[in-house]
Amino acid sequence: MSDSPVPDARGLNLYRADPMAAPMFAAYLPGPLMAHLAPHFDRLGALAGGRLDELAGIADRHPPTLSVRSRRGIDESRIDKHPAYVEMERLGFADFGLAALSHRGGVLGWPEPMPPAAKYALTYLFVQAEFGLCCPISMTDSLARTLRRFGEPALVERYLPQVTALDFDELRQGAMFMTEQGAGSDVAATATLAQPLPDGSWALTGDKWFCSNADAGLAMVLARSEEAPGMAGISLFLLPRELPDGSLNRYRILRLKDKLGTRSMASGEIRLEGARAWLVGERGRGFKHMADMINNSRLSNGVRAAGLMRRALTEALHVAHHRQAFGQPLAALPLMRRQLLKMSVRAEQARTMAFLTAQALQRADAGEPGAAALARILTPLIKFRACRDARVVTGDAMEVRGGCGYIEEWSDPRLLRDAHLGSIWEGTSNIVALDVLRAIRREGSLPALRDRVDRLLADGAPVAPALAVAQSQALARAFDFADRAARNGHDHLARQAASALYHAVTLAGLRHEAAQPGLALRAWLADLVLAHRLGPRDPLADDDGAHDDPRCAALLALGDTP
Repeated sequence: MSDSPVPDARGLNLYRADPMAAPMFAAYLPGPLMAHLAPHFDRLGALAGGRLDELAGIADRHPPTLSVRSRRGIDESRIDKHPAYVEMERLGFADFGLAALSHRGGVLGWPEPMPPAAKYALTYLFVQAEFGLCCPISMTDSLARTLRRFGEPALVERYLPQVTALDFDELRQGAMFMTEQGAGSDVAATATLAQPLPDGSWALTGDKWFCSNADAGLAMVLARSEEAPGMAGISLFLLPRELPDGSLNRYRILRLKDKLGTRSMASGEIRLEGARAWLVGERGRGFKHMADMINNSRLSNGVRAAGLMRRALTEALHVAHHRQAFGQPLAALPLMRRQLLKMSVRAEQARTMAFLTAQALQRADAGEPGAAALARILTPLIKFRACRDARVVTGDAMEVRGGCGYIEEWSDPRLLRDAHLGSIWEGTSNIVALDVLRAIRREGSLPALRDRVDRLLADGAPVAPALAVAQSQALARAFDFADRAARNGHDHLARQAASALYHAVTLAGLRHEAAQPGLALRAWLADLVLAHRLGPRDPLADDDGAHDDPRCAALLALGDTP
């Protein structure tokens, strides 16, 4: 028994503390793979609440540093990382193989590449301790995917084994160098130039303004290779840090960014000075190819937002159950229960959306009809709404802890700072919401999304008769609103449309999950999404009393805790 009234969840197994983690993973993973991964989930959950969390805090307080020259005056652009960050790299890349497990067998003892759901289940646990490193892990995974899909066979043969290596010393991490000062979200304004060289490679010249994992062994880079204006003149290139002869490539890291969050991971500004790179895919179609990498990163961003919310919620629940106020636990106070319930709805929506999108991606890669259009719209949906919700949930969790939540010794400030990143990288909220409308207009994604919603509802736990009409009307309104916004060019409604579709999809996903073993409570979560996130609400109406429902106590319970 602690002699302090301040609850501390350090050492909590974050997998066991989450009662829905195991049944949720089992709902989306094949039985044999779930059985194989279960002990790995348990081990990672213990690390995430213990040693990995300690390392993340140390790395956050000791960000990387840049040496632009050696002591002899030779340009080197060397980034020095704290040993705590390097230890996390070994855990993420080598031990758990998070960047490799979708591309090769042998990771965690499984003989074949694993489906996206396995990768994101592990990432969901890992990110609850460390967000920053998950960016390089995601970019390495995404680079491997894009290289496999669009690279020349010789290029794939040379570099794919390096980005999927499980031996940490042989690994070459990946990155994506896209952003420029004059371009930002307007990729058509890319000014970096690519000139062909006699040996078939290209020379890249220009400045890239925001390059995360700046010293990565390999990077995908957009550059202008044609005289055609706009997107038509941009190609995609693979840029190695070291050339085949072992010499350093011709680019410099000018400085590192002093970021609000993800401080453990190095983001920098890079000047390309005739750097050699190799074309990936077709000339002049670079953004189309890069979009595959961006979309994969957007999904990863959504998964990370879901993981952040779960960690914040677990911390808040631990405090609420173990902190006494006014003679009773905080969790017994109605206003606290109401706040925790609202956090839970957002967190569980994001978890559902993450697995639904991973499932769609797997089906699209397998060539299933309609799956590509479905994945195309689900990806910006999760990136838009889950990342914005993470900012709310992490902020509310900080309040639950109170004054200690504002102190850097605790996890709350880091979670809050990192949560704000998701709404910016790989497209701001406005850009991603507009991409939802673009998917409807150009890809015809809305019918595929509606069909998926209908199938999920048909196979899931049935809605209560008293709510059936309200649910049908709410779903119809959400899809009609998004269709009208896209069809009429009403871009100013993009955010409302994206939110409506996100809530519609997650409602259906929650009902579908509720039919799976151990997940019956998710039907009630679907009812709450219908009432509070899709239905009309009078801000001055009496509360519906959900916080006093016996199901609320079950939802706000912690699993196996000290």
